[in-house]
Amino acid sequence: MAGNVTMYSTTWCGYCRRLKGQMDRAGIAYTEVNIEHDPESADFVEKANGGNQTVPTLLFPDGTTLTNPSLAQVQAALGA
Repeated sequence: MAGNVTMYSTTWCGYCRRLKGQMDRAGIAYTEVNIEHDPESADFVEKANGGNQTVPTLLFPDGTTLTNPSLAQVQAALGA
């Protein structure tokens, strides 16, 4: 399942940078989408977060999402 995680983020988001570093160190592959450059992804993030553009928002292969999760929550969602 590695690599099938999509991380919606922005360039200025400190929480995004932290989680990306943690996921990189843990060997969890992901695809990053900058919501500032992709209006459709910004819409998706809003829908997943009750109208807010909260990042990082992660989309998992099973269609579930987590907003600003810990590394442990990401690993649990992936069954790692």
